Amino acid sequence: MYVDNKIRIGMKEDGENVYINPSMCCRHGLIAGATGSGKTITLKVLAESFSDMGVPVFLADVKGDLAGMCMPGEDTEDMKRRIEKFSLSDAGFDYHGYPTVFWDIYGKKGIPLRTTITEMGPDLMATVLGLNDLQTALMSIIYKIADDHGLLLIDTKDLKAILNYVSDNHKVFEEEYGKIAPVSIAAIVREVVALEMKGAEQFFGEPAINIRDFFSTGPEGRGVINILDSSSLINDPTLYSMFMLYLLSELFETLPEVGDQAKPKLAFFFDEAHLLFNGASKELLTKIEQVVKLIRSKGVGVYFATQNPSDIPDGVMNQLGNKIEHALHAYTPAEQKKVKAAAEGLRENPSFNTYETLMALGTGESVVSFLGEDGVPGLAEKVSILPPQSQMGEISDSVRESEIRSSMLYTKYAESYDPDSAYEFLKRKGVEDEEARAAAEKAMQDEKEALKAQQAAEREEQRAKEKAEREEQRAKEKAEREAIKAKEKEEREAAREKEKEGRAVKNAAKSVGSSVAGTVGREVGKSVGSSFGKFGKTLGGNVGASIGRGIIGTLFRSR
Repeated sequence: MYVDNKIRIGMKEDGENVYINPSMCCRHGLIAGATGSGKTITLKVLAESFSDMGVPVFLADVKGDLAGMCMPGEDTEDMKRRIEKFSLSDAGFDYHGYPTVFWDIYGKKGIPLRTTITEMGPDLMATVLGLNDLQTALMSIIYKIADDHGLLLIDTKDLKAILNYVSDNHKVFEEEYGKIAPVSIAAIVREVVALEMKGAEQFFGEPAINIRDFFSTGPEGRGVINILDSSSLINDPTLYSMFMLYLLSELFETLPEVGDQAKPKLAFFFDEAHLLFNGASKELLTKIEQVVKLIRSKGVGVYFATQNPSDIPDGVMNQLGNKIEHALHAYTPAEQKKVKAAAEGLRENPSFNTYETLMALGTGESVVSFLGEDGVPGLAEKVSILPPQSQMGEISDSVRESEIRSSMLYTKYAESYDPDSAYEFLKRKGVEDEEARAAAEKAMQDEKEALKAQQAAEREEQRAKEKAEREEQRAKEKAEREAIKAKEKEEREAAREKEKEGRAVKNAAKSVGSSVAGTVGREVGKSVGSSFGKFGKTLGGNVGASIGRGIIGTLFRSR
C-alpha cells in the first residue's frame, strides 16, 4: 500500500508500521516462503504499491492467481478483520482493480508476446542454446554475416536457413570471416531444433514486442501491471528462463542510464524463480548475475519470488537488498541447514532468534529486512503483511477475454505475420542458384553437344579425306598395275612376235632345208641306187630324201 510517499508493507507486533523506501526499490528484492505461507499475497501487495506509485509492473503469473489484480477485492469477513487489524480504513484503503494487460507467449490467455532472433542477439541466443566458446563465436559470425548481407533473422527457420547456407558456402565466407567449421554449425542447428521442440517457434516472430509498451499508466495515473501468463510456459524452464532473461536484457539495452531515482521506472517480478536457476549453465548464471547487477542503474527493480532463499545463487542474492521471508519449513538436517543460511543472510535483530522465528511463522507473517536511505540493510523485523486491494485468486475466462480485447495493445500484437526475411531470401536465392546451375549445366551440355558434333564432323571429314586418299592410292596402284600389265602384255606380244618371226624363219629354213635335203638325198639315192639296180633306185630316192631331211632338221635344231 502506497502511503506518505512510501510503500507500507506490513506491521510489527507492537503496531509499528514497516515501510520500504521507494528510492531503494531499484536495489532489488527477494520474496521467499514455503507453499501456502503467503508470498503470493506479498507479491500482489508490492505490485499494487508500485502501481499506486505510478510505476509500471511486469510479473509472471505461474499459477493464475495473480490475474485477479484487474478486479477489485471482495469485502469478506476475513478482509474486514484484516482491515481493522491494520487500521487500514484510516489510511485510505479501498477495494479497486488495477490497469492490467495480459500477455501470453502462446496467445491463449493473453496478447501474444514475441521477439525476433535478431533482437535476441548472438550472446543471449548462444547462452540459451548452451553453446560452447567456439560455437558462441560462430554464432556471432552468423549474426555478422546476416547483418552485412541485410538478412532479417525473425524466427527459427530464418536462423536455420542462414546456418545451413553458411555451412554450404563456408569456403566463400572464410575468406572474410575466418574459419567456419560445418560440424560446429550442424551442432548449433541441432540445438535450435531442440529449442523449437520446446515451443520456441511461438516466441519468435513479428510483430515483436516493443519493450517500451510496458511503460504505461492507467487513467488514474496508476502504473499498468503487465501479467505474463506462465501456466504453460513454466512447464519448460529453459523457455521460461530464456524469455525472462531476454526481457531483462532488452530492458538493460533499451533504457538509458539514470542512476539513483526517487522511485523505479519499472518493477520486474520473477515468480517461481527457482525454475530460472535450476540446471542453468554457468554461462547463463553469469549472464543473469551481470544483468541483475547492472540493470538497477537503468531504473529497474527486480524481485525474485521463490520457496527458499537457497534457490537463488549467491552472486544474485548479493544484489538483493530488500528481503521478505515467510515461513520456511525444515524437516531434515539438510533443510534446517538451508533455513539457518537464510537466517544468517538477514541482519540479526537482538530481540529475537531469526532462525526460530522463520520456522514458526504463520500464514501472512514474515521476517523482513529493507535497505535504509543510506543503503544499509535494516535489522530483521517480524511483520504481518497487509492484504491486497484487488481480488485474490483467479478470474473467469470471460473477464480475462474482455480485459485482453479491451487493451489498445491487442490490435497491435494480436495478429502475427511472416515478413520477407532470411528464409525467404535464401529460398529464392536457392531457386535462382538452381536455375543458374541448370542454365549453366544446359549451356555446358549444349557446348559438349556442339563439340561432339564438331568432332564428329572432323572425324567424318578425316574419314572422307582418308577414303579419298585410299581411293587415289588404289587408283594410282591400279594405274601402275595396268601400266605394268600393259608393258608385260606388250613385252609378251613382242616376244610372241619375235618368237613367231623365229618360227617363221625356222619353218622357212626348215622348208628350204627339207627341200634341199630331199633333193640331195634323192640325188645321193640315185647314185647309190644305180649301183644296186632298180630296187636301189627306188629305195635310194625315198630313203635318201628322208635321210637328207633328218640331217638338215638336226642341223636346224642344233641351232
